[in-house]
Amino acid sequence: MYILTFGSNVKTTKAFMIMKNKRLVIILLTPLFLLLIPLVAMQFTDQVNWSLFDFVIGGLLLFGTGIIFEFILRKIKKTNYRIALCGLLLIVLLLIWAELAVGIFGSPFSGK
Repeated sequence: MYILTFGSNVKTTKAFMIMKNKRLVIILLTPLFLLLIPLVAMQFTDQVNWSLFDFVIGGLLLFGTGIIFEFILRKIKKTNYRIALCGLLLIVLLLIWAELAVGIFGSPFSGK
C-alpha cells in the first residue's frame, strides 16, 4: 500500500514538473513568434523599419518579461497575488514598449 501511494506521488510530481517545463517552453517561444511579426512585415512594407538593435531590445523586453512571469507563477502561491503581479508586470512592459516606440513620457530613451 505504501509503495503504491509513493509511486502515485512520484507520477504526480513528474507530471507537475513536465507541465511546468511545458509552460516555460511556451513562455520562451512566444517572444520569438511575436518578433517574427515585424520581421515579416518589413518584407512587405516600408512602414515597418526595425533595425537589429530594435529586435535585440524587443527580445530582451519580451524574454525578460516571460522569465519574470514564470518566476511569479512558480513562487507565488495565492491566485490573487499572481494576478495582481502579472497584471502589474504587463502594464510596466506596455509602458516601456510605448515609451521606446513613440516617447509618451519624453524621456531620453524614447524612439522619437
